[in-house]
Formats: sequence, C-alpha cells, structure tokens
Amino acid sequence: MYGCEAWTISKQIQNKLEVTEMWFLRRMLRIPWTAKKTNERVLNEANKRRSLVRTIRKRQATFLGHVMRRGKLEHLVTTGKFEGKRSRRQREKIMDGLATWLGPGKVSDILAAVKDRDLWRNMIANAYKQGT
Repeated sequence: MYGCEAWTISKQIQNKLEVTEMWFLRRMLRIPWTAKKTNERVLNEANKRRSLVRTIRKRQATFLGHVMRRGKLEHLVTTGKFEGKRSRRQREKIMDGLATWLGPGKVSDILAAVKDRDLWRNMIANAYKQGT
C-alpha cells in the first residue's frame, strides 16, 4: 500500500481491490476455491471489520489534510488550480473520490473543513466508522 495516498480509485479499481482482498483472506484461511462459502462467512471467520478500500481512503484523507494545510505546490495541483492545458478526457480526481467517501458536500466545503484540524479528524473518523 506504499503510495496509496496518490491513487485515484474508480468503481472498477475499487471492485478489483475488494476481489483481491477476498482472495487474500481465502488464501490466509486456507479455504479452497471449491468450498461453497460466501464472502460474508469468510469475513466473519476472519473477524474482519476493516476494508482495504476504507483504509486507503482514510490514508488519502489524512494526506490531503496535510497537503492542504501546507499550502505549497501540491495544494495547487490537488485543487486543480494549476495553469496549462488539460486533456480532453475528463479524469477522476482525488478530491472527487474523497468527496463521495466523506459524505454529502461540495469540494469547497471539504477544502474549508481541512483548515480546522480537529474538524477534519472528526470527519475522517466518522466516515471510517460508517464504512462508506
């Protein structure tokens, strides 16, 4: 998971991460692929509450708070206020993914919340507990 703070996670990549995580759990628990066990049973056997995607989102949010409070070049790149031409294909941004994970709200609301460190930590903790 080194460098996962800079990943953009689309629905397709999220599904691949969840499939890979389930494959890892089945391998660690030595459950053969021919066994008829549902994913819920495997998760219960592993006593697994946290998800790999949730952990990545939490790390992204804490890194975003660090970058935004710092206010240097990374801040400009992350918010998209960097001069130059963009490609015609609209790409998913880190801010869009975090906005959906943190709950209803605009990107501007998130950028305002980042300035207050305690508020930002509470927002991350609530989103992580809810498991969205």
